[in-house]
Amino acid sequence: MTENTEQTGALATGPRRARPGTEPATAATSWWQSPWAAALAAVVVFNLLYAFPRYLSGDSHQARIPLDPDFPAHYAVLVAHVVLGNISLVTVLLQVLPWIRRHHPAVHRMSGRLYIFAGALPSGVLALVLVPYSAAPSGKTGLAMMAVLWLGTTLLGLRAALQRRFVDHRRWMVYSFALALGTTWGRVLAELMLHVPGFRIDIMTLLDLANWAGWVFNLLVAHWWLERTAPRAARLVR
Repeated sequence: MTENTEQTGALATGPRRARPGTEPATAATSWWQSPWAAALAAVVVFNLLYAFPRYLSGDSHQARIPLDPDFPAHYAVLVAHVVLGNISLVTVLLQVLPWIRRHHPAVHRMSGRLYIFAGALPSGVLALVLVPYSAAPSGKTGLAMMAVLWLGTTLLGLRAALQRRFVDHRRWMVYSFALALGTTWGRVLAELMLHVPGFRIDIMTLLDLANWAGWVFNLLVAHWWLERTAPRAARLVR
């Protein structure tokens, strides 16, 4: 997400404080934008091609987690959570692409609405529904905390946008995006740890660590980036 996010915030209405295309060229062509967008695109494509299709088959045996027989709706809720979670990832990608923000602000705003109302909020609620039925003996606390923070940051971002506090909106939505990617990066980090020479850890501890590491790492990176870009972002909405 770049400095002009405030002007094209997901739910901003009425005259914006800066028109698309009026921001300095350097803000739109910073060197880090392409690598970040490429990495995020790779994550989204991976989920769509690898993790997503098995949940569209209707075959509960293809679920990646054990299902609780005492919760008949477990598979249906899981599928809904996965579908809505992938909507979140796709719309996050649309939100951070500089070209869309500069040239198609209406698409940027619409994808922001979809992210909040068709992705983050319902997917976060369903995550909390699923946590008590997880068969994993560990990791539930990390997943529950991530879901609560995802819902909280998204709602705070929505409120800031409605109040036209675009700097605050930008900050909360960056945190929300970081949490949306928490599960994916947690799996990546866990896989990397398994291949570290000399590193030994039991699988239950690894699962628990993965359910914390992904979103905590993402939030730390998001906070660093927000602090680094805050002065330029604030100037754009004065």
